[in-house]
Amino acid sequence: MAEAFFRKFAPDRFLVSSAGTSPSSQLNPIVIQVMKEIGIDMVDQKPKILSDSMIKNSSKTVNMGCMDKESCPSLFVKDVLDWNISDPKEKSIDEVREIRDKIKSEVLNLIKSLEEKV
Repeated sequence: MAEAFFRKFAPDRFLVSSAGTSPSSQLNPIVIQVMKEIGIDMVDQKPKILSDSMIKNSSKTVNMGCMDKESCPSLFVKDVLDWNISDPKEKSIDEVREIRDKIKSEVLNLIKSLEEKV
């Protein structure tokens, strides 16, 4: 969701990639549904595995909410933002909408702060 929001609100200004430490093979259908409700089509988006090179080559790393080094090496890199947002897996559609809205807010705040530095 964060990558989709970033692409929508800052499509030409920044390069964005979203990945996880143990992503599922396909996107959560409820995530696809709640994003479609607000006009964002994620059907063609695929989960990606987080790599060391992604972390090393990024100027900003965002942690969505994992808590230990084993499952989330990005926690232990310099200048990481921690949004503390729940995984939508096994959540109700209303909970996923709340997660979506929180991610949107965080992405908009991040874009604003990045633009202030440019």
